[in-house]
Amino acid sequence: MVSSSSPTSPASSSCLRDGLRFAFGTLTVLPVRVHRWDRGAARGGMVCAPVAGLVVGGGAAGLGLLLLLLGAGPLLAAVASVAVPAALTRGLHLDGLADTADGLGSGKPAEDALRIMKQSDIGPFGVLTLVLVLLAQVAVLAQLYGGSWARGALAAVVSAVAARLALTLAARAGVPAARPEGLGAAVAGVVPKGTALAVALTVVAAAGAAGAGLGGYDAARTALAVAAAVAAADLLLRRCVSRFGGVTGDVFGAVAETAAVTALVVLALGR
Repeated sequence: MVSSSSPTSPASSSCLRDGLRFAFGTLTVLPVRVHRWDRGAARGGMVCAPVAGLVVGGGAAGLGLLLLLLGAGPLLAAVASVAVPAALTRGLHLDGLADTADGLGSGKPAEDALRIMKQSDIGPFGVLTLVLVLLAQVAVLAQLYGGSWARGALAAVVSAVAARLALTLAARAGVPAARPEGLGAAVAGVVPKGTALAVALTVVAAAGAAGAGLGGYDAARTALAVAAAVAAADLLLRRCVSRFGGVTGDVFGAVAETAAVTALVVLALGR
């Protein structure tokens, strides 16, 4: 007799479906209807965030490869691969990165910095950060596509997955919300620390396995890229918690973009 806690039970399957719906419905523009907005669904959604990253990264790599196949150069393929994640998230992660940069750069107390982050305009810190991050992403992917279409495509996928893995870790227990409302408050602290660690180790191992198709050196580099990405994102997360008193939706976007660009930079080194 199968118990109600069995991984194959209807309840477990329902939780998985709700988690995937939450992940795709909140982290992408794909037409997925979210049926549940409670903490349980948010927990499942944040655990499943790297799966959403796999789909987003697959789309980014697919468009880049299509353009290469049609005769485009590596630079155009790189621009396309950077544009896809931005389009599939309505630019929310990039907007969060810019707002977080403005908040951190303002030098204001937490309450004033959070108010600055909620404003619709983007300040000089935000603009500069956006430009540098996007240039870095395009530069790395152009380099990798120019050297090998397979390594370029792998980098596009890995960076997207690493970005969403950073969201899983940012939603771990013990990380408070800076505001009582918003998406940040809805997902803050919902993922048990052990679960977050298990997801991180699984994604790092999977990245290494994916890189192994290109050789042992690529396996190690790809796994390291994901590990470095979440480490950099966690440093930013800790700074934001210290500075703002917790996380917001903008902070989640910032840690995702930080992880993405860090993964790409690591993949470009030593080429």
